[in-house]
Amino acid sequence: MAETTDGVIERELLDEPHVAGRRVPVRALYTAVEESGASPSAVAAQFDIEPATVHRALAYAHDNPGEMASVRAEREAAFEEFREERAANGAD
Repeated sequence: MAETTDGVIERELLDEPHVAGRRVPVRALYTAVEESGASPSAVAAQFDIEPATVHRALAYAHDNPGEMASVRAEREAAFEEFREERAANGAD
């Protein structure tokens, strides 16, 4: 069962926070706006969601920095494991 924080952001068991019903990760929206410098309106258009949803996702990320750091670390570890497995199997 999904845990809904405000009707917009969900966190399913063993998953990262995302836009309810859309599976757009909060991490992706945060990265696009806060780290890449895109406007919330542009990001909303890219993901076909409302700008208010982007703002709620950003608020969630800012309100939960520890959780977001954990999500980022988990994703980075998973990608590193994938790269190591590819290298061990002779792929570039």
